[in-house]
Amino acid sequence: MDHEKITGKRFFYVTALNIIITITEFVGGFVSGSLGLISDAFHNLEDSLSIVISYVANVIGQRKNNAKKTFGYKRAEILAAFVNSIILVIITVMMVFESFKRLNQPQHIDGKLMMIVSVIGLVANLVSMLMLMSGSKHNLNIKATFLHMLTDTLSSVGVFVASIFVILFNWNWVDPVITIVIAIWLLKEAYTVVSETINILMEASPKINLTAVEAEIMTIPEIVRVHHMHVWMIDENHIMLDAHINVLKNCNMKELDTLYDQVDKLLLDKFNITHVTLQAECSRGLDNSLID
Repeated sequence: MDHEKITGKRFFYVTALNIIITITEFVGGFVSGSLGLISDAFHNLEDSLSIVISYVANVIGQRKNNAKKTFGYKRAEILAAFVNSIILVIITVMMVFESFKRLNQPQHIDGKLMMIVSVIGLVANLVSMLMLMSGSKHNLNIKATFLHMLTDTLSSVGVFVASIFVILFNWNWVDPVITIVIAIWLLKEAYTVVSETINILMEASPKINLTAVEAEIMTIPEIVRVHHMHVWMIDENHIMLDAHINVLKNCNMKELDTLYDQVDKLLLDKFNITHVTLQAECSRGLDNSLID
């Protein structure tokens, strides 16, 4: 299943599961006194919002290009991934501060109730995570939502482990410590998504060696120079390139069509560049560098 096949019904099921988990963990967290459960509940509350944002962006992203949006609507999903990741970072930082406060002011925790609610959360989060796993492999939008699910699954595991220590040894401090450990891991993962989405929105070059691209284009005998090259991404699956090429002076228009087809196939096969725009020139720009 690729990301285009993540259906509205599947998003609905994941959202419904998260709303149920949120209510259960808020009630369980306040009654038991567990910060880990309350933290998990906040994450799940935000997850419900992120799933809706992700789904709406997924639908918008599949719309066809038109005169107003000539590259289509793929960037909608990149924007959604960016927003979801930023929100996740903010909530996580808030929970870290709350965890340190709990370490300084320990509170009584009902370990048995904490364990029961954590198991319910673990099962529901695991199901949600598995429902989005395949779509997360090739789509930053769904990956950002999947990270929320994965984090909550790990958080539920952490709360369950903490509840064991609370029940057996009355170690209430384990609860906020588990929250901090999970938060550190989450911040690292969220940073990766934020970084990737910013690079795409800023139209930064993907991880492609431009000199290697130039060398491949230059293997075509009719091309004598490549300059004014730009490479960027519409989303994580669509790489664009435009460049000026100097061709032999006796190259005619019919030969140019064949040459363009050669470059298109070469760059798609070698670098997965999906859209190529070339401007053929004779002597103009011969002295320019590759990215001038």
